[in-house]
Amino acid sequence: MGKLTRLTSVPVALVLGACDVHVRDTTPAEMTANHDIGMYPVSATVRRDAMVSAGAVFLFGLGENHKFNMSPSSNGSQWQGLYEVRCKSSFPLQFLVEWRTPFAVKHKLVPPQPRLIRLTEPPFKPSASFDSSGSQPKDGWQGSLQFRFVTVASVRIVDGHVRPSRDTPRDAAAARPISVVTKFPLVAACGEPVEVQLASAAAHAHAMLVLDTDQPAFRQLSTNVEFLPQ
Repeated sequence: MGKLTRLTSVPVALVLGACDVHVRDTTPAEMTANHDIGMYPVSATVRRDAMVSAGAVFLFGLGENHKFNMSPSSNGSQWQGLYEVRCKSSFPLQFLVEWRTPFAVKHKLVPPQPRLIRLTEPPFKPSASFDSSGSQPKDGWQGSLQFRFVTVASVRIVDGHVRPSRDTPRDAAAARPISVVTKFPLVAACGEPVEVQLASAAAHAHAMLVLDTDQPAFRQLSTNVEFLPQ
């Protein structure tokens, strides 16, 4: 009887050892935030042991207090899903895989602890040009720039000023006619554009607009501005 037990335990152990599912997270570690869509592609690969069929595997994405479906490729090796989030600089991501074996329903979390995916602000406009054609208006030629922030609930623009584009006497003279008209501080809610107004006392002028914010990730923003007749 002891020999029979030892012999039958070998194939059972082999079957149990061939009933695992292996998941690898292939989601990029960083993405540019897209507030308008508010959904981000996440992905994973799945490798099945011999005793697990493709139709027996189910994969879900886990986020902050929510669970969402993942869709497989035709052979079940590639899985895709969409993670919904707005006004955050990162989101936690984890996968829950469930599968049926001849003996039980199994599940596991990959990775064991959620992985943080970083969201970065879309590039801010590096330069702007304003038309200064015609005779000089009473308050100078006007120009405005819009700024929108999408990775935090709100941004406080503490101050704004202009400075020469480069450290030369010529650039210092070109920056002198430009002033910031907008009063600070200015609060920008997530996804809502705010406007910064400039004025120039000269038809030809250029400078760098510098905004100071309360956000460590983008403490200072710089944009080259130019007034030029068109």
